Amino acid sequence: MKKLLSLLMVALVIFSLSSCGNIPANQSEKADLAQSPQDQGADDNNNPPKEVQKPIDCSKVKPNELGQVMVLMYHEIGDKEADWVRTPDNFRKDLQTLYDKGYRLISLNDLLDGNINIEAGYTPVVLTFDDGDLGQFKVKMVDGKPAPDPDSAVGILMDFYKEHPDFGKAATFYIYHPLPFREREYIEYKLKFLVDNGFEIGNHTDTHASLSKLDGNGIQKELGLNVKHTQEYIHGYNVNTLALPYGSVSKEYAKYLLDGNYEGIEYHNKAVLLVGANPSKSPYDVDFNPLKVPRVRGSEMNVEGLGIYDWMKYFDEHPEKRYISDGDPDTIVVPEGMEDKISSEKFTIKKVATY
Repeated sequence: MKKLLSLLMVALVIFSLSSCGNIPANQSEKADLAQSPQDQGADDNNNPPKEVQKPIDCSKVKPNELGQVMVLMYHEIGDKEADWVRTPDNFRKDLQTLYDKGYRLISLNDLLDGNINIEAGYTPVVLTFDDGDLGQFKVKMVDGKPAPDPDSAVGILMDFYKEHPDFGKAATFYIYHPLPFREREYIEYKLKFLVDNGFEIGNHTDTHASLSKLDGNGIQKELGLNVKHTQEYIHGYNVNTLALPYGSVSKEYAKYLLDGNYEGIEYHNKAVLLVGANPSKSPYDVDFNPLKVPRVRGSEMNVEGLGIYDWMKYFDEHPEKRYISDGDPDTIVVPEGMEDKISSEKFTIKKVATY
């Protein structure tokens, strides 16, 4: 009965559009909070007005919010390119190419929650970094204070955001202990910097353990201790996603990847990331499985046709397979005939539109 009611609720908000003329593009506040209400052109209630953009033309934008999304997987950022190493210049090239081809960064949690708030016509992309290596976040002293090294992943992301704020600023760093990012005296500074700047920290076990070799107790110990040690630096931080070291786990104990308890330390993961080599389904897709999220390697070496540039080329040649935003995070827009593929039970509060 509950399932039937959910389906009826979704059916009530599905409507067909000839050109998306009544779907507004994403609305955003442009006002500077430091200005006075008069400077902002506020109304009599001191509420700064929102810039309302014109409705989009779906025949031109061709939104498809059931399209695929790349979750990119990086490891070390270092001086010499290798299978699991990206040079700073090549990482900058990756970001610039993504930007030029219409991709925009969102956080992993926003993807999982279906909170995809980017401009109409653009495609979300998620960055992830495994292992917490030094090249991901190295410190450089500036005027006597620690700051991200401009050739580390964090420094490159911060600088790119300054030049292209519309690209977004988001990434998830999957760390293990006892020495995330490999500079002991800066562990707390780095973890707090990440959180304060909108990045996410994920679970990569406590010792980079191969979970396929552990039973339920061993898995709970590895995941629970990772949460404990991360929270020793960032009190109360919610570590809620897991990237599998070596990409596998025994089916018998897979349930412990999601929830567990080790010596009173609870953990709850809303997603498990694989090493896999293909893009993810849209979070709105009925077949999206947050417990098996595939990733695309951020590399050009030995990727067997399944690296970042291979998939960008694929989406260039098959744009109908790519997630294209309608600009409204509260509406799911898909080509007519695809609405049955939307996960109705999970996204009952969103409107659904076809064209």
